[in-house]
Amino acid sequence: MNASIVPLVTGPAPVRPPALRAPDTPLGRARLARGWSQAKVVRALMLLADHWGWDIAAENSLKVFVSRWENDTHRPGPAYQVLLCAIFRATPAELGFTRPAAASTLNERLTALESVIEGLTERLGEVAA
Repeated sequence: MNASIVPLVTGPAPVRPPALRAPDTPLGRARLARGWSQAKVVRALMLLADHWGWDIAAENSLKVFVSRWENDTHRPGPAYQVLLCAIFRATPAELGFTRPAAASTLNERLTALESVIEGLTERLGEVAA
């Protein structure tokens, strides 16, 4: 008996979808963990916002926003943080929305610098008098 191999699909080979990639940020990792493209995130944001009756940016703007948020060049506003937490079923901390400890350190440094400037201004006033 002569066995022959018969292909299940005839015609040209299907186009392989591109591999999903994302920046190594909490938001990027959350998207990859679900196997979503940025376009799917945009659709999910639009659908949820529409369901809740919220006005959000247009699709083209959201595409840019999602990229900026994932690359950590911009932080989503409070409404978008709520939407993103809902679609990814994650907390703000899990998506990287909470302020890092370095921010409070920076605020402490600024406060200390302001105190030094005030002290120098007082001493300058005393010397000039």
